[in-house]
Amino acid sequence: MTSMLTPILALVVWTLIVWVWMYATRIPAMQKAGIKPQDAAGGGSLKEKLPANVTSIADNYNHLHEQPTIFYALMAYSHLAGVADGLNIALAWGYVAVRVAHSLVQCTVNIVTVRFALFSLGSLILMAIAVRNVIALLV
Repeated sequence: MTSMLTPILALVVWTLIVWVWMYATRIPAMQKAGIKPQDAAGGGSLKEKLPANVTSIADNYNHLHEQPTIFYALMAYSHLAGVADGLNIALAWGYVAVRVAHSLVQCTVNIVTVRFALFSLGSLILMAIAVRNVIALLV
């Protein structure tokens, strides 16, 4: 757990867990609603046709491919540039914990203010890692 790369693996594994969760809820919901997979082709949206508790999981899966790309790049940079000190590693694990918490909130109770607070905290963690890397580059 002392590598900058291990939190990357953890977030990748979490993203795959959300993928399984998404299809474990989406497929039965589509069957119940009488929606055929082809109905979603050609820009057709399932969002209006499926319950919110099902679509919020798909939304979260998509979110796990957005901001975390910055996380992956920062972790790779930190590792390759030799800025993988204890604080950056702790921040990386903090980011993973925040993203998991964000997913759990969005995929269950979906309280937007809580999600926003978690998203903001994750953003601040990424900023802290980026600033620490820039400082290390300049000194």
